[in-house]
Amino acid sequence: MSGAYDELPDGVVVADEHAAVTSLNRAAEALLGRRADELVGQHVGAALSLTDLEGRGWWACALPYDGLASRSRLVESAWYLPDGREILLTGRLVRETARGPVQRLVLSIRDASGRRRIDRMRSDLVATVAHELRSPLTGVKGFTSTLLTKWDRFNDDQRKLMLRTVDADADRLTRLIAELLDVARIDSGRLQLRRRPVNLSTVTRRLLTSYPLAESRALALEVDDVPEVWVDPDKFTQVLTNLLDNAVRHGEGVVTVGVRRSADSDDAVEVWVQDQGPGVPDDMRQRVFAKYWRHGERTGTGLGLYIVHGLVTAHGGRVQVDNTEQGGARFR
Repeated sequence: MSGAYDELPDGVVVADEHAAVTSLNRAAEALLGRRADELVGQHVGAALSLTDLEGRGWWACALPYDGLASRSRLVESAWYLPDGREILLTGRLVRETARGPVQRLVLSIRDASGRRRIDRMRSDLVATVAHELRSPLTGVKGFTSTLLTKWDRFNDDQRKLMLRTVDADADRLTRLIAELLDVARIDSGRLQLRRRPVNLSTVTRRLLTSYPLAESRALALEVDDVPEVWVDPDKFTQVLTNLLDNAVRHGEGVVTVGVRRSADSDDAVEVWVQDQGPGVPDDMRQRVFAKYWRHGERTGTGLGLYIVHGLVTAHGGRVQVDNTEQGGARFR
């Protein structure tokens, strides 16, 4: 087989019009655990000794040389090697004429471990989202059912308290759904920014006066006069809110928010949020912005810092984490 196939990361196996293997690349040799000179000339169904979970062979199921004359490819599907490893197989049926017989079969095979990781991540997300949705939904259902069936047993103050709780739980659900939509937009490259000149010091002051978790943690503000920057004010508020939530819920001590001119450029502005907790270990700093990342007893979806990174990057900025001299985590 030509060197070009050897440079491919996936395994490639080629068979002729008689279904005899004519060549395979190095990746295929590694996946199959056999050398090319052992397989060339063998029937491709025997050379690729693959079965499904019920023991059926891939050749008998796929029948690549039979079936409709208009068929041109094999849909990717999962099969198992004799040693139990799962691989993904797809193929192209090469015909000299549109509906003529198959003259060449080109198969692509690759290890399925990457897909399993993605599947696990999706399963983890579903489980996490289900858990996060359950708590506020339980509160909403419980209080609304109570009010509907026992309205006359409560006074006005009690009713207002229950309705405030329902309202807060509804806000939690709204934020969670917004997070999931933002992740989908970031991943697909469909994130839209509505930029305009904004003074980040003004926006930051305004946010801290209305921040819902301010009562649970002491907040400090350090702002300088800074130039206006071209940002989406709603997305910037979301970034700062996520960083504040992270510091309040997972840090300790006073949470400080700062805005100043960047030391790197007079036209750039630096924003930071820091706490007085244990900080972030060196070996974890590259992972904190990863999707679904959670550490220790942390709760939540693990999407907050991933969204922060995506929104800042979309603005052409950068975000990083380090520790303060006192040891607390500082996101800037």
